Amino acid sequence: MPSEILLVYCTCPDATTAAGIANELVDQGLAACVNQLPGITSTYLWQGVREQASEHLLLIKSSADRYPALEQAILASHPYELPEIIAVSVSRGLPDYLHWVDRCTR
Repeated sequence: MPSEILLVYCTCPDATTAAGIANELVDQGLAACVNQLPGITSTYLWQGVREQASEHLLLIKSSADRYPALEQAILASHPYELPEIIAVSVSRGLPDYLHWVDRCTR
């Protein structure tokens, strides 16, 4: 039985940062796949001020077993003081794909 599969969201300030984090996570076996979506606009409240920034969104496919190490790897290389790292449990998906994610992150 595969472990719980997660979809982890992480925004990055630019393509270089996004690619670096994506490569590191896959190379270390912390993620099976990372999609990089450029050109998103984020509007958020930071230290009491509404901000708006162009960012790149990472969609990271991993397993719950690897999440603590994945989170630490992102924190170690991310330039933001408080990076967005949000993990969502995948309750359904193509079984073969979910097994593949599990195998890649063991």
